[in-house]
Amino acid sequence: MTLQQEIISVLKCKSVIDPIEEIEKTKKFIKDYLLQHKFLESLVLGISGGQDSTLCGKLCQLAIEELREETGDDKYKFIAVRLPYGEQFDEQDCQDALNYIKPDMIFTVNIKSAVDASYNSLKEAGIVISDFAKGNEKSRERMKAQYSIATMYKGIVVGTDHAAEAITGFYTKYGDGGVDIAPLYRLNKRQGKDLLKHLNCPEHLYTKKPTADLEEDRPALADEVALGVTYDNIDDYLEGKSLPEEVKKIIEGHYKKTEHKRNMPVTIFDFYK
Repeated sequence: MTLQQEIISVLKCKSVIDPIEEIEKTKKFIKDYLLQHKFLESLVLGISGGQDSTLCGKLCQLAIEELREETGDDKYKFIAVRLPYGEQFDEQDCQDALNYIKPDMIFTVNIKSAVDASYNSLKEAGIVISDFAKGNEKSRERMKAQYSIATMYKGIVVGTDHAAEAITGFYTKYGDGGVDIAPLYRLNKRQGKDLLKHLNCPEHLYTKKPTADLEEDRPALADEVALGVTYDNIDDYLEGKSLPEEVKKIIEGHYKKTEHKRNMPVTIFDFYK
């Protein structure tokens, strides 16, 4: 088995999907999880205005609406959270995403003061963190806020991780990687677009340039620039297609380097096998 085949197997990817089937499968997973955990009443998800959170948010809202209808219980809620650092450059896209999703509840938590306080506390201790490290601070502050909201509303935090993100480890450990469930796990980027098309999403929300927008020195840095490969490259890889060796090397390099993000903390039994 090649490394490419191994990765495809580990991440449960398919070369071809039926968008309608995947939409129904995802909603069922969300509903079944909530029904199995009787103490839960809500789903909490940060909405960034990008493709992944828009798709995940829409599926969460649809699942919650179906669950209320099927159980006759109005306790179930989907909570969308806006988590800007100051003023977000693509705020209109965020509002468009919220208008499309139509969440049961919306909260806005501006993380700027909390992140800046953390940055300054470290500085006072003699540790001046880099712009990149501060970006991770932003991601982790967003995670903390979502868990606080989930605690108050008997909920869980939903993550947007998908195969094209998982393979590269392109997320912050214990930041946007800190979640309870990941409904999009298995899908690649273009497959997510296909689901949004079937869900009648405004086109500009899934054709926009993907960016984590965490760095202030390089604002709105495109994911593909940071990764050194395109999402088409990554999706082709995950669909088992042939790619130039230099492209495969970059993708597989990301995968090997970020393996720790996809695993639980290492114990002595993991290290000495």
